[in-house]
Amino acid sequence: MSKQQSEPSVVAIGGGSGLSNMLRGLKLRTSKLTAIVTMADDGGSSGRLRDELGMPPPGDVRNCLSALANTEPAMEQLLSYRFSEGLLRGQSLGNLFLAALTDLSGSFYEAVRRLSEVLAITGRVLPVTTADVRLLAFFDDGTKVLGESKITAHKKKTDQRISQVSLIPEKPPALGDSLAAISEADLILLGPGSLYTSIIPNLLTEGIVSAIESAKALRIYVLNVTTQDGETEHYTASDHVRALFAHSGGKLFDYCLANSAPLPAHVAASYRKEGACQTAVDIPALEKLGVETVLRPMLDCSGGLARHDSKRLALEIMSLYREKSPTRIFNT
Repeated sequence: MSKQQSEPSVVAIGGGSGLSNMLRGLKLRTSKLTAIVTMADDGGSSGRLRDELGMPPPGDVRNCLSALANTEPAMEQLLSYRFSEGLLRGQSLGNLFLAALTDLSGSFYEAVRRLSEVLAITGRVLPVTTADVRLLAFFDDGTKVLGESKITAHKKKTDQRISQVSLIPEKPPALGDSLAAISEADLILLGPGSLYTSIIPNLLTEGIVSAIESAKALRIYVLNVTTQDGETEHYTASDHVRALFAHSGGKLFDYCLANSAPLPAHVAASYRKEGACQTAVDIPALEKLGVETVLRPMLDCSGGLARHDSKRLALEIMSLYREKSPTRIFNT
């Protein structure tokens, strides 16, 4: 059996920097890798292109393409470059590249495919849907906020918990390739990433939850290292899992992979100033939800930010796959 044949087929579902960071490590472990990316972003340069050109938001897709690229480092730098002056101030060159390819090819899906070829990426990057969707959040005080970019600001202002999110229009159809990738996967990963604005929107896309539930794959939730100011302040691990199960209508995964290494004191202090902290892993509460917790040291605090060490995260994911997967196909 060849190396490629013996690699597991991995699907990672999410968005934002958490997903792209994880992909950097996973591409070193398997070439059979599919990233399924949320399309609810409406802020920043992605939001401007969305409003002005009527295209899907390219930012999260661009980050994943960059993470999986196998070209010269200069190309990755170009994709991430943001103009600092003039009419293009704040705009990402990679987003403009995808906008141009969308216009040339006639579809965002085709634009992503063509840029994937240019970058010689490992695996695939797929939008979860090509429908024009917006994220609607409901808060504990009864207020509603439309638009992913406005949700965090409203939560910071009111200090209310998000009780539920939905998509407008409701249940947009998932991309067929995304559903097929999930059904064929040996391993399905949710997160890490912003709970309500990067992960859950994917679950609200028609067909995604049922595809995950019916897949024979091992299903793992990768817990965020810290809570997120403006979204999940004071959330424990079980709070994250309850929100995911509530929005999917059932138990969507069996394992929660969480970092066990403590934040350095200076990093923890910095996060406290922003209203965030290391995510508390409340194992008894997770057990009551039917979720097994796997704690591993996977912390990277270089640059003063707390995130997963992408290589160590990928190592622990594959170790858990080898130990627990019902479809295990390799032993290395």
